[in-house]
Order: sequence, then C-alpha cells, then structure tokens
Amino acid sequence: MAMEREQLYRKMAARGKYQRLYTHLGGLTTQEWRTTFREIESIVGFQLPPSARLHRPWWSNQSRGNGHSQALAWGAAGWETAEVDMDAETLLLRRKPEAVAQSFNLDEVLPVHTAGGWPEDLSLRREDIYDYRI
Repeated sequence: MAMEREQLYRKMAARGKYQRLYTHLGGLTTQEWRTTFREIESIVGFQLPPSARLHRPWWSNQSRGNGHSQALAWGAAGWETAEVDMDAETLLLRRKPEAVAQSFNLDEVLPVHTAGGWPEDLSLRREDIYDYRI
C-alpha cells in the first residue's frame, strides 16, 4: 500500500505545477543542491508566489501527498529542504537517505511519447476524403 501511495505521489508530481522542478531534481546526481529562489523560478518557468519569499513554512517538507504541490515535487523526486535562508533567498536541498539507494530512470517516470510516422495508407487528398458523385 505504501508503494502504491509513493507511485501515486510521483505521478501527481510529474503532472503538477512544479513538474519541471521534479524533473530537474530527478536528473541530478549529487547528494546536495544549493540554489536560489530565482534559479528555481527559471527552472519552473514562472515566478514563485509571494508567500515563498515571506513565509518559511512554504519551504517545509511534507510526508504526505495532500499538501503543497512544491513540496510534493521535491519530495517525490527524493529530496528534502535542509536549509532555507529567507533573507538571501537561498535554499539547500538534500537527497533523502532512502533515495540514495533507490534511484530511478527518469525516462520511466516521464516516458517519451513520439507521434510516430505518417501511416502509409492515410491520404488527405480531397478525392479520398469526399465522395464526388454526380
């Protein structure tokens, strides 16, 4: 049951607002990542909400998936916040101890889906689409 819950959290993180952060963290090979709020904004592609700069609890870790989507993103990727400096707007994320032994292939978490080739028997010619009968 716990494994199913963990897989569900990963799916939620992979599709959520902070999906790019989840993907970025999943691709890191280090045990710690020191970053800035601005760098996180450049990764996710939007400005963090004002509460990220005003309230330290915005950066808190969560053990369950029913909380904040940003915490779900780094938690499901196997990371946790270790240090937050609100004045300098810096953050240290550290890999969770159990995540060290359990690494996952990012291509399995977010598989690549290609459109494939054009079917040989498919035609968009007008004559093939419409039946012209006089």
